[in-house]
Amino acid sequence: MHPPHSRRSLLVRGAGMLAATGAPAWLAPTVAQAQSVLRPTPRQTEGPFYPVALPGDQDFDLLRNGGAVYSKAQPVWVEGLVMDTRGMPVAGAVVEIWQCDHEGHYHHPQDGGKADPKFQGFGRVAVGKDGRYRFRTMRPAPYSGRTPHIHVKVKLDRKELLTTQLYVAGDPGNPRDGLWQRLDLQDRAALTREFSASTDGLRVDFPIVVQV
Repeated sequence: MHPPHSRRSLLVRGAGMLAATGAPAWLAPTVAQAQSVLRPTPRQTEGPFYPVALPGDQDFDLLRNGGAVYSKAQPVWVEGLVMDTRGMPVAGAVVEIWQCDHEGHYHHPQDGGKADPKFQGFGRVAVGKDGRYRFRTMRPAPYSGRTPHIHVKVKLDRKELLTTQLYVAGDPGNPRDGLWQRLDLQDRAALTREFSASTDGLRVDFPIVVQV
């Protein structure tokens, strides 16, 4: 008989939580990570283009900025579940995303103010009790020195829990990107996701695990 808090029992409990939440295989714990159960989403740099001042329109739909509609790129739904390392939804967490427009420009003074005004460029949503979030945006575009990516930040109350980046699986720019290259195989699997076709654009599932 194994003691209540043995590594074996923790791993079994972790497997049950993974099955219950429908979490992907890359979240599976190792023996050393057994007490955390789920592997936290890897952190990445914020980059230089986080908004200096948040835009007036900062909702879930980055393809509408006020009354303007942005139609110069392929739409994509980015959605997922925000959970802690026990697999429990983090109710009340705020998820933010920001990215460049189709020509590689951010809404940021350091980028020269060249971003398309119809592209909102930044979005923010608060998750409910189920921990789920959803954004409508564009398939990320490359720019000088970087492969396509979407920046992601998670906050809870005044605490910043995570800053990372989401990459497009199979994009030819990934192997040439310095930040992507430095990821190990598990971290690449966590941050590099399939952008699959659907009836209303592309869709990507991006589960986020944070340490609260």
